[in-house]
Formats: sequence, structure tokens, C-alpha cells
Amino acid sequence: MASTQSLVLFTVLVALVALERLAELVVARRNARWSFARGGVESGRGHYPVMVALHTGLLVGALVEVWTRRPEFVPALGWPMLALALGSQALRWWCIATLGHRWNTRVIVVPGLPLVGGGPYRWVPHPNYVAVVVEGFALPLVHSAWMTALTFTVANAALLTVRVRTENRALRAAGAPA
Repeated sequence: MASTQSLVLFTVLVALVALERLAELVVARRNARWSFARGGVESGRGHYPVMVALHTGLLVGALVEVWTRRPEFVPALGWPMLALALGSQALRWWCIATLGHRWNTRVIVVPGLPLVGGGPYRWVPHPNYVAVVVEGFALPLVHSAWMTALTFTVANAALLTVRVRTENRALRAAGAPA
């Protein structure tokens, strides 16, 4: 059975990730205004609420699983998963910094702008989604919430299939090679 201290520390970690997500939404809202002011076109509105629910479910699910199942913190698993979760946050903010005003949680493309080829986009076409995938399994596994990690990973794979196709289609329609 997990110690109360490890449960509280995990809760603080998840709360910090939730605050980070709120910061992302602030940045996304500002960037959406910038994009729409320059003729930006939004695609994929239908899957956006599903994405919000899934990402909220990741945070809530991890907390519910840890507090109800009370798995032990396993250092050999927890510490590497914490490193991956933190690394995914660093990658996400590198993506945000690289895309600047063009980064968003929604698919909004400003016609005529070329694809960004710097930062992590030099090596991977959708590095932000790499961060999402890694965080989705790593964050719950920090405290052995394997059911949440598995459920999110499977659901997220289905969502990302739709999301990446939508984004690539929107980029092609705007004249950028996807």
C-alpha cells in the first residue's frame, strides 16, 4: 500500500501538469487570435472536445487510480517515468517556442505561411505529438497507474490518427507541403 506522502507528492505533480495545461490554453487562445487576424482557417473542430476530454481524463484518471488502488511508488519505474514526463514537457515547450504564434491546441493554419523546419521540426514532423504520447504513458506510471497509462495510450492513438490526418490535410489545403 502506498504511503500518504507519495500519494500527496504525485497529486502535486499532476496539479503542476494541470497548471501547465492551463498555461498552454492561455498561449493557444492568444495564438488563435493572431492566426485568425491573418486569415487563419480552423479544421478539426469535431475532434477538439474529444481531445480536451481525453487529456483531462488522463490527469483525473491518474489521480483516481492512484488514490483508489494505492499502488506503491516503485523507484525503478517511477523515477525514469518522471524523467520522461519532465522531458515531454520540455519538448512541448520547445515546440511552442519554435512555432511561436503558429502553435495552438487547435488546428488553425494561416494560408501562405511555409512549414516550420527548425527546432524539433527539423527531425520529426509532429514533435508535439511525441511529447503527448510520452507524457500519456509516463505521467501515470510515475506512481504505477498502469490502467490509466494503458487506457490513455490506446485512446490517444486513435485520436492522434484523426488529428494528424486533419492537420496534414489542413496544411496541404493552405499550400504548405504536409
